[in-house]
Amino acid sequence: MTQHFLVIGAQRSGTTYLRTLLEAHPDIAMNQPERPEPKVFLSAELADRGLDWYRSTYFAHVTTETVLGEKSTSYIECPEAADRAAEMLGEGTAVIVLLRDPVERAVSNWRFSSDNGYEQRPLEQALRENLRASRPWIPGVTSVSPYLYLERGRYATYLPPWTAALPHGLHVLFLQDLLTEKQTLADVYTHLGVDAGFVPSSWGTPVNRSSEPAPELDPQLVDELRAYYADSDEALAKLVGAPVPWPSQR
Repeated sequence: MTQHFLVIGAQRSGTTYLRTLLEAHPDIAMNQPERPEPKVFLSAELADRGLDWYRSTYFAHVTTETVLGEKSTSYIECPEAADRAAEMLGEGTAVIVLLRDPVERAVSNWRFSSDNGYEQRPLEQALRENLRASRPWIPGVTSVSPYLYLERGRYATYLPPWTAALPHGLHVLFLQDLLTEKQTLADVYTHLGVDAGFVPSSWGTPVNRSSEPAPELDPQLVDELRAYYADSDEALAKLVGAPVPWPSQR
């Protein structure tokens, strides 16, 4: 029986690396083409096309694989996507959520927006202004705002629609653990019902990582950012049943 799963984010948290580890497994097939991401469940019109269309469009390459995965990181920010996925793929669909230190993620998000021409402000200016307010953006130019540097790291805000729509499928993991502990990947494989003993040759070799060192942030700004995330980090720790693996104010 063919099973489906989704990798839904968060953005700039190593989901491309996770995809390579999943795709390497002999029992797993990931969506093709890889880019642009399918983002089917962001659209009611696309989701209404049904499972046969979905499989023939993104999984025509499947041979013997029995577990089919789609990576579309924007899904995490769209509550409606959870219900659409559950309706098409079934309530037992697995959902993998990869999260990262939200301060590191914000810096990476800024760098991505800068590299792609969406952002002209220096890093600290962008983050300090983001602490005060969200910057407007033009929907349609990108699928989600390129300026949610800080909001996007309040992970606990985005997960409830997914736990409600797919209550048995959510599996949350952290980039720090995925990079350093093989058991973290084995747990993902177990969650997907495939051989957990398989170790891809690409494990421990991140992809899509900038060759430039991360810009240094003023320590006072870092303290402000940690305070901004404190309540969200606490809620996330309760949701996953373990402390978050990054510095967090209590």
